[in-house]
Amino acid sequence: MSDFPVTVFHNPACGTSRNVLEMVRAAGHEPEVVEYLKAGWTADQLRALFAEAGLTPRDAMREKGSPAAELGLLEAGVSDDAILAAMVEHPILVNRPLVKTPRGAALCRPSEKVLDLLDGPAAAR
Repeated sequence: MSDFPVTVFHNPACGTSRNVLEMVRAAGHEPEVVEYLKAGWTADQLRALFAEAGLTPRDAMREKGSPAAELGLLEAGVSDDAILAAMVEHPILVNRPLVKTPRGAALCRPSEKVLDLLDGPAAAR
């Protein structure tokens, strides 16, 4: 375990997610990679991650390439709890990549947002 742990919630099919993983490694870190489509989410895990990143479930919801529209989640008035429950049931609803380090958590879109979460000289670029 590194003294500066980095966790990347990753979808290997996503170019932005792959870029973020490459940037983390280029900065000298070997991240814990969580393929969330396989691992899934818990509501508590998502609540904590979103709170640390300053996101609401709606902010973190993936609209394109997900069942968000067909589940009615894009409608006004859908509660955060309903969105969270859908994210637990359908992990693809969570936008990616989410990254967590001792400096905080963020949805790293665009990829360069990850640099704010890293330490060391490569992160200062």
